[in-house]
Amino acid sequence: MSAVTLPWPGLLRGPGGGPGATTAPGTSTAPGTAAAGGTSTTGRLDALDTTLRSLGRVLVAFSGGADSAFVLAAAVRSLGAAAVTAATAVSPSLPGRELDGAAAFAAALAVEHLTPSTHELARPGYAANDGDRCYHCKAELVDVLSPLARERGAVVVTGTNADDLRAGFRPGIRAGFERGARTPLADVGLTKAEIRSVSRDWGLATADKPAAACLSSRVAYGVAIDPARLARVDAAEDVVRGALAAAGHPVGDVRVRDLGDTASVEVETALVEVVAAMTDLLAEVRACGFSEAAVDPRGFRSGSMNELLTRPDRWR
Repeated sequence: MSAVTLPWPGLLRGPGGGPGATTAPGTSTAPGTAAAGGTSTTGRLDALDTTLRSLGRVLVAFSGGADSAFVLAAAVRSLGAAAVTAATAVSPSLPGRELDGAAAFAAALAVEHLTPSTHELARPGYAANDGDRCYHCKAELVDVLSPLARERGAVVVTGTNADDLRAGFRPGIRAGFERGARTPLADVGLTKAEIRSVSRDWGLATADKPAAACLSSRVAYGVAIDPARLARVDAAEDVVRGALAAAGHPVGDVRVRDLGDTASVEVETALVEVVAAMTDLLAEVRACGFSEAAVDPRGFRSGSMNELLTRPDRWR
């Protein structure tokens, strides 16, 4: 990843020029309950600046994705790099390719970057993989990050955005709120589209980065999660990405869904027929540890495993 440039012309005020705090540092509010920044993106960015300044010091739960990268960059602008720490949790559920990119991004911002180990697989509720799996994952994450934040006099911040609050099925948000994690992007009403747009204006390399949820999100609910299952999903997705790149196709969003013994390959709609015709590729996916592999004709859908839940409201 090339160095990140941070021009931010007129979008956020620099350190020392912002308005006074409106919330006591470290005070937790329910996601989305803080005063939103009006109807314009500029207004919401100003509100974000105010919110971040009110926190004083932050430790960002930094997955390397577009949302957490954006809040990390915004925190550096509002508070200065010395008051910001990035923490990328390392566990079998993190795709291997994500850590190097996260480290490079944090280094370009000159912030401290921690890589603590998390042990969500040791939590029975996570390994069982019921509909509340994400609750147990976020609980583990915030439980690990909170002591690190306290050592630095900081507040844990996540990249939850306003669209996440409207998605209707985000049990992890509840776990973070219960543990005092802050959600400044959601609090001021910033949407995913705005985050990507402003990220482009700011020159952030993550502006158009495809979503990269944890590997466990690929496993059908009710199928127990273990490191070997996650490893085969990771390997299979690397196979698909490599084949698309070698054939000159844009990689974009790729998921290999683990349905137990079968792999369901999701790619962007325009590539469904292309991948379906790549019989050698599907054989390589099977070789990662699946008895069968097929391409989902509906293409990539974020959170498609949630479609299989009969009562998602039970887990909210």
